[in-house]
Amino acid sequence: MSPSDTLIDLDHNATTRPSPAVIEAVTRTMRDAYANPGSRHAAGRRARNALESARETIARILDAEPEEVIFTSGGTEASNLALFGFASGPKGMLALPPAEHPATEETVRVLQSRGWQRVVLPVDTEGRLVQEALPALPWNEVRLATCLLAHNETGVIQDVQPLAKLCAEHRIPLHIDAVQAVGKIPVSFSQLNATTLAVGAHKFHGPRGIGALLLRKGARIVPRQYGGHQEQGHRPGTETVALAVGMATALEEWNREYDVRTERIRQLRDRLEAGLTEQCGPVVINGSREHRLPNTLNIAFPGCDGEAMLVALDLANVCCSMGSACASGSSEPAPVLVAMQKPPEVYKASLRFSVGIDNTLEEIDEAIRRVAEVVRRQRQAT
Repeated sequence: MSPSDTLIDLDHNATTRPSPAVIEAVTRTMRDAYANPGSRHAAGRRARNALESARETIARILDAEPEEVIFTSGGTEASNLALFGFASGPKGMLALPPAEHPATEETVRVLQSRGWQRVVLPVDTEGRLVQEALPALPWNEVRLATCLLAHNETGVIQDVQPLAKLCAEHRIPLHIDAVQAVGKIPVSFSQLNATTLAVGAHKFHGPRGIGALLLRKGARIVPRQYGGHQEQGHRPGTETVALAVGMATALEEWNREYDVRTERIRQLRDRLEAGLTEQCGPVVINGSREHRLPNTLNIAFPGCDGEAMLVALDLANVCCSMGSACASGSSEPAPVLVAMQKPPEVYKASLRFSVGIDNTLEEIDEAIRRVAEVVRRQRQAT
């Protein structure tokens, strides 16, 4: 196989490959702790012990209490559970930035159809919250607030402390979508001062089909499903013990290797950015250079068409995206870039590259070559 035939995955914000240790942990747990963790016999207790050990590991790394960890099927269910759970009371205003993840945006649209009003938390041209504008919002009428900790498309990391402070002062529940942040940067549930926080395992080399909602001790949400009393009654259904163990294993691996992983993926991201800037100029880097995930590069190639580039790069065996995989198929411009006041020649020509620990320097250099070739062809054709 020639180098040009190899598949180069630069779409790690969409999902990651489960690590060998995670695959082994899931397999072992399915074999040795297969029983229902609610069963009152030795096999059930073995499964329960594995589940609670996973819960304790996740809580420890995310600076939470074990009883604050509610297992879900992933980040989308976690955010739905929080937002619908808090919105079960009197209708009012719901405050959030523009262009959140579809798991939030679609939920908010449903709530708006039920009489809730959306209040926009303004962002600047880098996609960061305009902190000085926050106090002027109608907080006395806001009943719920939510925000991404790290944006899935731009990688921009938000400072949510001022928002959390305002919510605390007005006794407003604050939900944080930390799906792209956990497993890439340190996240402390205690220090964020949020009411709830969503996590998805497959973003940090854990298995798909498992995530968690962290629910602040003492806070109450109305469940979305009914059945058994699993997960303290918040999320009924027999827990997927093997996947929970896989999630804990992946998070433990990241926590143990954080410094090495961060340095490596930042080096790969910066090499990709420098190479594309040099060989594909002019380019525009979207989002904050300082406050972004170490693995994410959202970059525009003016004079090119993002959709056409995506198809051409797929044919060239380079995996990337135009934004959230949950919004794939949409021909609309990335809402976050529009909110950042990017002109059409930028937002229509933007792609998201997200590197991971499986990538190599050789892959990055080859990806630069393939992307540059696609950019040259497109610009010559226009």
